Amino acid sequence: MSLFISSLNSGSNGNCYYVGNQHEAVLIDAGLTCRETESRLSRSGLDISKIKAIFISHEHSDHTRGAEVIARKYNIPIYLSPGSYKGGRFQLTNDLVRFLDTYSAVEIGDLSICAFPKHHDASEPQSFTITGNGITIGVFTDIGKVCKHVAQNFKLCNAAFLEANYDEQMLEKGGYPKHLKDRIRSDHGHLSNRQALELFIQHKGKSLSHLLLSHLSQDNNNPHLVKELFNRHTQGTLISIASRHVESPVYHITEAMGANTNNKVFVPAAKVVQMKLF
Repeated sequence: MSLFISSLNSGSNGNCYYVGNQHEAVLIDAGLTCRETESRLSRSGLDISKIKAIFISHEHSDHTRGAEVIARKYNIPIYLSPGSYKGGRFQLTNDLVRFLDTYSAVEIGDLSICAFPKHHDASEPQSFTITGNGITIGVFTDIGKVCKHVAQNFKLCNAAFLEANYDEQMLEKGGYPKHLKDRIRSDHGHLSNRQALELFIQHKGKSLSHLLLSHLSQDNNNPHLVKELFNRHTQGTLISIASRHVESPVYHITEAMGANTNNKVFVPAAKVVQMKLF
């Protein structure tokens, strides 16, 4: 009873997350080009033919850049909210578009994907849980504040991609103009390290074995800083950073894993390891 997960990329330069079992998989967002997505899947030993659907969280280009080309090339349907479809100005044939209803699960083989609302400066943005083989994976990025939907779904997860976009002091002292700083830290912007940590401490379920800190700002955060911050409160959860430069290892999430187990990471033989991580 297990699922495999990987971050193909995470950051303002592109977001794409893989979740699958032995037979089928889905992409949550497709913010890399088709060619780069293919390359990173191949290096990770992941078979693109297993991907049966793409789920789009919102219409911003760092989440949609490669979606249309991938969908057309591999005849993969795209699932998204009506607002995201309109805002993204997609040009897809009707047979490749599926509209999502909040909390109405979509069955992709033995995977069940559930969309729920979040706060972000986009039209009908959504986050997702993916459940299969008794395992639940959550993708929680591009969130301005933690609402009840985010908190309740985070509790369910065996593993999660969680946004830790910025360090509050680094953002305040950095060179961004005030209007951009205000947008980032608004209730429709991004989660700070502190907000993400509060969610983790207050709403972590006992079965959360892996947490991949995601969508880190290149200018307003530091991977070592945020990982050290979370490592003080792990209680057995494996903390890692989803890079904006390279795909993560493929993590093998099993039902037996819990907050105090010896977690294992599956790294295919083809995996390239000597690469810039942050």
